[in-house]
Amino acid sequence: MDDPVDHAAQRRRAPIRLTENIWIPLPDGSRLAARLWLPEDAERHPVPALLEYLPYRKRDGTMERDALTHPWLAAHGYACLRVDVRGAGESEGLLSDEYSRAELEDGAAAIAWIAAQPWCSGQVGMFGISWGGFNALQVAALRPPALKAIVTLCSTDDRYADDVHYMGGAKLEAGFGWAGFFFSDMTHPPDPALVGERWRAMWLERLNGLPLFLERWLRHQHRDAYWRRGSVCEDYTAIDCAVFAVGGWTDGYTNAVPRMLANLSGPRRGLIGPWAHAYPHFAKPGPQIGFLQEMLKWWDRWLKGHDTGVDSEPMLRAWMTGSHPPASHHETLPGRWISEPVWPPQRPMRRLFLSDAGLADRAGVLAPRPVCSPLSVGKHGGEWCPFGRGNDQADDQREDDALSLVFDTPLTATVELLGAPVLTLDLAADKPVAQIIARLCDVHPDGASLRTSFGVLNLTHRDGHAAPSPLVPGERYTMRIKLNDCGAAFPAGHRLRLALSTSYWPMVWPAPERATVTILGGHLDLPVRPTRVDSLPDFAAVETAPAEKPRVVRPGVVVWDQLDGLEVGNDWHFERDVKGDDPTSAAAAMRRSMTVARGAWRTRVDTTLRMSCTRETFRLQASVRAFEGDAEVCARDWDTTIKRDLV
Repeated sequence: MDDPVDHAAQRRRAPIRLTENIWIPLPDGSRLAARLWLPEDAERHPVPALLEYLPYRKRDGTMERDALTHPWLAAHGYACLRVDVRGAGESEGLLSDEYSRAELEDGAAAIAWIAAQPWCSGQVGMFGISWGGFNALQVAALRPPALKAIVTLCSTDDRYADDVHYMGGAKLEAGFGWAGFFFSDMTHPPDPALVGERWRAMWLERLNGLPLFLERWLRHQHRDAYWRRGSVCEDYTAIDCAVFAVGGWTDGYTNAVPRMLANLSGPRRGLIGPWAHAYPHFAKPGPQIGFLQEMLKWWDRWLKGHDTGVDSEPMLRAWMTGSHPPASHHETLPGRWISEPVWPPQRPMRRLFLSDAGLADRAGVLAPRPVCSPLSVGKHGGEWCPFGRGNDQADDQREDDALSLVFDTPLTATVELLGAPVLTLDLAADKPVAQIIARLCDVHPDGASLRTSFGVLNLTHRDGHAAPSPLVPGERYTMRIKLNDCGAAFPAGHRLRLALSTSYWPMVWPAPERATVTILGGHLDLPVRPTRVDSLPDFAAVETAPAEKPRVVRPGVVVWDQLDGLEVGNDWHFERDVKGDDPTSAAAAMRRSMTVARGAWRTRVDTTLRMSCTRETFRLQASVRAFEGDAEVCARDWDTTIKRDLV
């Protein structure tokens, strides 16, 4: 759609006012910094409050997207707060890790403070995407009395098995990229315009207290107590507020939506669109939807008690993606909206058997099939978590397929899948550590191969992620691999393909040495959904508040005139390399230079991070150099080696 924004609706909104910075006191004496949007008459007529709680700097980090969302919700009768977590932005204290106990307890304390304000009715909701979706779930599990509902987007209930760090017990390279971004982002100084002369002391405290986050995550290579804390799947009953879980098939975090629908017991709804890692009112691939209106219905029901119809809506609404040419970027994806009244649906899986003839409806002969993939398999895999803004999605898989073990079946009728395919394999390996990557592809008549789902298993994790054990070379094992949830149509005349490989670089960090895995048998269970056209109301057209954008002054440098001329520069370089088929040559490196300035005030922080490996260890090297003007004020270096533990 060329112009999806309903500007007439924008003009109908109630007047609001913005307070650029307020302080939320915490029990230990520290304060969190918050931006507050309020209906103008909220002191006379208190309203429910909505909290978004992140480390990404409300000042300049998320201002552009915040401007689209928070003012719109405020104009529809809510107090909206965008709060920086402890040690980020202008908030005081130090940030020690993702989703620390302090962060979650601070969030609960902030909710109690918000509920007690004269402009608040005492009812609070929490929402967010990615980090904000994670901590919305985790704070909800603490059951702060005022928190009545959450909206969690692109998040997870399982911090080990379904996050950026590990997949199927294998190390994701995306965890390195995220670690490099987060490491550098946490060196950003607070704005003197808000904190005054304290900015320098706060900045130096952060710089000198900055941990090497990736080191901590790499020291926990199995599902231990570190990852269980904050994984709400450990006790779904801890969450008793209403949960609206949202994801996108192109995103890396979709699996949590059906899992939470199946396991939470309170009021819950799920929505999965075609989107990558972004809010559905501006995410790509489209189509985008009027997601703010969907949130408003949710908040009005659970924070104001209005009958908005959400109680009678299906438990899951999802995009059934039509077949399309594979590409690394999509503006929109074909398909249609479907619904499921409850999740999981009570219908049988369709089983296909691996055989010499391909994928068959009946068990047949399968001669042993060895797989030992070159490390070039995976070059067409895209990013583990696409953002949809560039060429970050899986493209044509046929080159990767040609280097993999494939099993095909021709389709004489359209097949639609909704849910998670599950692959069971009988196999043996010649090394104690090996991995299998399984891809489910829609093969077009011209040979183009579209990846619709995939799964990864570190075979030492065959009995679970908590206590893996090495393989006995030559011994036969039965393995179960759950592929990512998907919603995809495979047309008649196409082929459905299962492709197996022992590598998927650069998405998946290689096993310590090349292994040959011999496939001895197996079957694939497909979540086939009967093809039908659901009678569903259309989503509303996209509405947002007016955009606020910085002014680009030169490549990589913007000026926020709205923030008294705050200038922010960002120069980022990232590379990944592997030499031939040597898994110990795998390496990833980043460097980033960030500048923040206003008038005569100028800061710069240069960070580097590199990860490499041997058969026995991972090596991390990192540095921070911080400058006030031309004077270096902090210099720190890290060089650490961590033992590989069956990874």
